[in-house]
Amino acid sequence: MIQNISVSPLTLLHTELLQQIKYKEKSMELQTKRLILRAWKESDAEALYKYARNPNVGPIAGWTPHTSVENSREIIKAVLSTPETCAVVLKETGEAVGSVGIMTARSEIHSAKIADNECEIGYWIGEPYWGQGLIPEAVNELLRYAFEDLGKTTVWCGYYDGNEKSKRAQEKCGFVYSHTEDNKPVPLMNEFRTEHFTKITLEDWKKQYGSMK
Repeated sequence: MIQNISVSPLTLLHTELLQQIKYKEKSMELQTKRLILRAWKESDAEALYKYARNPNVGPIAGWTPHTSVENSREIIKAVLSTPETCAVVLKETGEAVGSVGIMTARSEIHSAKIADNECEIGYWIGEPYWGQGLIPEAVNELLRYAFEDLGKTTVWCGYYDGNEKSKRAQEKCGFVYSHTEDNKPVPLMNEFRTEHFTKITLEDWKKQYGSMK
């Protein structure tokens, strides 16, 4: 005898959300010539601490240096575990050397004022890998993902006043200056800064990188 089992709408919604999360996590592994962009793992904690403890890396991007491997592990679990935040992993070594991520209007953390059909990209990379073009390589793939897979019409980016390396990285990827906001709160540093915002539209991206698939 087959029993009629009623399933509550809340259970169905929960199941659907879990499926969406699993899909996002699975679909968010991206690759470039030199990099794999994949979800952070707790096993990345030592590599994360290796680069994120450097005072030249975090503060210029708006966060404090990591204090221990355990601190890095907690940050992976609490901050870096969102579906569209990725470790920047070198194909050559398999080591996580930085982080990139996509933030939407629904994300807990984003700096730009963005609409539902827009998103923001954030990134950092360990100091030994500065100047090698790895962040532009990763960001270009995130742009493709944002426009082609997520259907976004505009992607935003930003840098704090004085961060010329970040400014140049954004220019290399086709971002153009939009506006400047003064006295922007930087919660993790307990201070206020001037932040410059750049953006690239779908149309400009298509002109720069070719037609959509």
